[in-house]
Amino acid sequence: MTIQDTIRHQIATNRVVLYMKGTPQFPQCGFSGATVQLLEACGVSDLTHVDVLSDPVMRDGIKVYSSWPTVPQLYFNGEFVGGADIVHEMYQQGELQQLIGSTPV
Repeated sequence: MTIQDTIRHQIATNRVVLYMKGTPQFPQCGFSGATVQLLEACGVSDLTHVDVLSDPVMRDGIKVYSSWPTVPQLYFNGEFVGGADIVHEMYQQGELQQLIGSTPV
């Protein structure tokens, strides 16, 4: 199984997947931490995270998979949502809450 197959499987079998630096409990960058906080504010309880710092192949692979140069990267229902800036903007406009299915906080 290639790294692309692994990523495809992770995204296909989990509702909310965040490729991030660190973990939700111990994010290793401010952008990853902020994205986790926004997801928590939306009531996401089924977050699957992938720590790209613990796997350099995954870190490069997710950037190739999405054609997006930075991490974090958020996927919802198999679709790429965006990075930290896009997620933050969506949250401020109420779009993230709508996408996730919660009411604005």
